[in-house]
Amino acid sequence: MAKTKERLDKVLVERGLVATRAKAKGMIMAREVKVNGEIVDKAGTSVGQDDVVELVTVMPYASRGGYKLAGALEQFGVDVNGRVCADVGACTGGFTDVLLQEGAQRVYAIDVGYGQLDWNLRQDERVVVMERTNARYLETLDEAVRFVCIDVSFISLKLILPAVQKWLAASADIVALIKPQFEAG
Repeated sequence: MAKTKERLDKVLVERGLVATRAKAKGMIMAREVKVNGEIVDKAGTSVGQDDVVELVTVMPYASRGGYKLAGALEQFGVDVNGRVCADVGACTGGFTDVLLQEGAQRVYAIDVGYGQLDWNLRQDERVVVMERTNARYLETLDEAVRFVCIDVSFISLKLILPAVQKWLAASADIVALIKPQFEAG
């Protein structure tokens, strides 16, 4: 009887190398997975039980988006250690994860979606999960924040920033991703 084969993205989850198939697909497409020593870039590649599957690099954050914020913090010289922070457009939590790893006291993870935030972040007592929340209409948080990162789509920063301003401590920093397609017009 022939040994059964499975899709590579499914195998990555089954073997505990990544948490979700979506994360697996992202890593495969980014050429961060090897099968029998060869980099594979197609999630549907058939993998057998005896095939050696390994990650080229271990993902340090809940998502690849974390690299964007980590780079910005380094480039701009922003230290979030001990600060109360807000992550607007948290999604899977890449930015939230970076903030925690950099020593944030607490992170308000705000997103209009739900069920997307990484399970480990969801369980972290330093994370205040605010799903199904449109930051544009959020008047206040439980405390003033000293750092806000913003990565939103389908809405202009011109509509988000006035709300964010209400949450800020007297001395605070903001890092916002500018997406021209949502700023035009």
